[in-house]
Amino acid sequence: MPYKYEFPHPSVTADIVIFAMHENDLKALLVQRKNPPHKGCWAIPGGFVEIDEDIETGARRELEEETGVKNVYLEQLYTFGAPKRDPRERVITVAYLSLVNLAEHPVQAGSDAVRAEWFSIRDLPKLAFDHQKILDLAIKRLESKALYAPIVFELLPKKFKLPQVQHVFEVILQRSLDKRNFRKKILSTGMLTEASGLDKSEQRRPAKLYRFDKAKFKKLNREGGGFEFRPDSPRKRKPRKLS
Repeated sequence: MPYKYEFPHPSVTADIVIFAMHENDLKALLVQRKNPPHKGCWAIPGGFVEIDEDIETGARRELEEETGVKNVYLEQLYTFGAPKRDPRERVITVAYLSLVNLAEHPVQAGSDAVRAEWFSIRDLPKLAFDHQKILDLAIKRLESKALYAPIVFELLPKKFKLPQVQHVFEVILQRSLDKRNFRKKILSTGMLTEASGLDKSEQRRPAKLYRFDKAKFKKLNREGGGFEFRPDSPRKRKPRKLS
């Protein structure tokens, strides 16, 4: 016979902030809620963790059910537990951060969502619950972690040109980077390997293609090298639009 608690206790949800580069901009995936509370409002994908699953499994399940996205990079972001953050009951949520290459992860709304769409992080709709707070923290984590961990490569195709890498850094860090200095710094990390083939879409000389070499990164980590990128220009913040 299951044990019954004498006192009320909270439920647990998992919410996933998922970023991708789309149309040369950093965007977050949002779902339009099908059910109350906040019916019709935009929100971060997520939902209640089932009684027999761990939290990350619940996060992955909810992400796939609501958006069709699966098999992605996930890392735990933070735990949010304000007593009145959910009008239904006492709910604690564990938020996760995810980065994807859009071409490899098509999106479609699932059973719990009316729509699933990408929004620029600088032009977001009003979000349900405390999801703006969660998303703001995820943006700060991404800006910070881009300087000491090679997570930006999760946003790129498997083969890429150096200007593509530079653009991702510029969008995340909100600054312009000198092309020559950037090339020197990113190649000096020792974690990029020239990929076979060239980008023949270039009108002039075909550009070299590279790939992120996870084996090299792990070797550098074991040897105490790691990853570090320090931009050489001041930050240029763009105002965020909230509708």
